[in-house]
Amino acid sequence: MSAQIAEPESERAQLTQKIRALGDWFHNIEIDGVQTAPSHFLGDYPRVKWDRFQNAIPLDLRGKTVLDIGCNAGFYSIEMKRRGADRVLGIDFDDRYLAQARFAAGALGFDIEFRKLSVYDVHELGERFDVVLFLGVFYHLRHPLLALDLIHEHVARELFVFQSLQRGSETVEPVKDDYEFWETDVFDRADFPKLYFIEKRYAGDPTNWWIPNRAAVEATLRSAGFEILAHPEIEVFVCRYRPLPGGPRAIYASIRRDDYE
Repeated sequence: MSAQIAEPESERAQLTQKIRALGDWFHNIEIDGVQTAPSHFLGDYPRVKWDRFQNAIPLDLRGKTVLDIGCNAGFYSIEMKRRGADRVLGIDFDDRYLAQARFAAGALGFDIEFRKLSVYDVHELGERFDVVLFLGVFYHLRHPLLALDLIHEHVARELFVFQSLQRGSETVEPVKDDYEFWETDVFDRADFPKLYFIEKRYAGDPTNWWIPNRAAVEATLRSAGFEILAHPEIEVFVCRYRPLPGGPRAIYASIRRDDYE
């Protein structure tokens, strides 16, 4: 074997070793020809999902700031930087994911900031972002509606991109503004907004807490102050921030649809 062939193979082996040393990856990211999660049970994930909704997000993000909540290994943060975003901040509460994200971004030559922060603490950032990504996080939260309220209250400014695992009916039918106390049949409808509570595990994961049907996704987004602009992929909703009426509100206050329709 010639030295010219041996050197690239040696570099590839070293890169593979560094990637493996960072533990199991959930995001499959290609770095100099090496995949971080080549045996992912969902295939080339999240690339296969990104390909289905990427056109719903502006191709040119120059002059924009992006917050990637629950950034995992940084796949989406990197894609936002590829589109020219001036600043991309990825936050997660898992040290392993953050280490992977920093490594992947650095190896690919992207200047992206990553911080350890919970979605429940986004007020600590003290700024709003032009684009907020909230992808694959909702169903991992014990208090998902609180998270949406906090995002709206503290960090969203323009676009809000939401993705969640969904189960149950995909049908969405109009709901009334009010229901009589004795009107109970509506709760048996498959299309009524529902959040399914997982007491123990789903797919072997103890962090899967709430799984919505599509009607619940749309209803919770509206109730938190996000106007749905597009539904480009079965689990993805591209929204626009809408101020809620009546000035600043405590995030724990009851907010009904009548307040902003």
